[in-house]
Amino acid sequence: MKIAIIGTGANGSCIAADLTNAGLDVTLIDQWPEHVKKMQTDGLKITMPNEILETKVKAINLCNVCTLNYKFDYIFIIVKAYDTRWVCSLIEPYLTENGLAVGLQNGMTAKDIESIVGEKRTLGAVVELSSEIFIPGEVKRNTIPSGTWFGIGSMSDLTRGRESEITEILKFSGKVSITENILSAKWMKLIVNAMTMGPRSLVGLKAMEAMELEGMRDLALKCGEEALNVGQKLGYTVEPIFGLKREDIEGSNRLLETLLDKIVKDVGPHAKDAVLHDHLKGRYSEVDLINGLVAEEGLRLKVNCPANKLVADLTNRIKSGELKPNPGNMEYLKA
Repeated sequence: MKIAIIGTGANGSCIAADLTNAGLDVTLIDQWPEHVKKMQTDGLKITMPNEILETKVKAINLCNVCTLNYKFDYIFIIVKAYDTRWVCSLIEPYLTENGLAVGLQNGMTAKDIESIVGEKRTLGAVVELSSEIFIPGEVKRNTIPSGTWFGIGSMSDLTRGRESEITEILKFSGKVSITENILSAKWMKLIVNAMTMGPRSLVGLKAMEAMELEGMRDLALKCGEEALNVGQKLGYTVEPIFGLKREDIEGSNRLLETLLDKIVKDVGPHAKDAVLHDHLKGRYSEVDLINGLVAEEGLRLKVNCPANKLVADLTNRIKSGELKPNPGNMEYLKA
């Protein structure tokens, strides 16, 4: 059984180290040259709250995929949501005819993967895993394996029943649930991301510090409310994620608060959101495919989404250099 993980940034590295340590045959594929070189020479160092894990891994640069003379039975795609389509086009020829591709990503990427890899070779997934990387080969993992969660689900009768294959692999990296309505579950995760990643990163603080700013929680819940309304218009249902049970969310008048409190607790007080990492590294973030998507679909469906549009607009002002991530940006967010 050969496994590829394409996109071994923070989360990809954590999962790859876990699977490698479990004795699985895992190839790590990444486009960051210094990171690949470091992994090839020294392996991965994963620092967790309770331990430090050092693992020798098999890593190759993205540009060397063309030299592979074998195919993979399972491919996990863990790149940024906006890189999904081209990465799938690159890696699809290296997936076996009966193989499976799974996107362990933010955003609504599952159908993009399916359109390129094929209906019979695609499963959807939702992930709760927080980690950070600034130095090649070294990752800070905020959620340890026992606090990490994966939801796996089929989008087609052609793959129904194969979820257990992925469960048997990912169980080495976290808890795994089989989710019947995986696209709705992915929208639920998008709601959580809309409440957290974009808004908190605008102020340049760690997750917990950002949430303590006056007005931040109200903004987060407003973004979540808009995303929930858009999702309902799109036909998505409320689904339990992050290991919550259906009774935790069904009929609750505190659905958004429950989701927000769960992610804040699980990630811990010292984590920095992935979008903040993007701001600090001067690169494009996924906010256009999270808050921006909510605002775009809201406009199309005639659902007013001012909070999500504001978050997306301010994020793009940071990307252009007009603003910097700073607590002072709360003045814009309160407007």
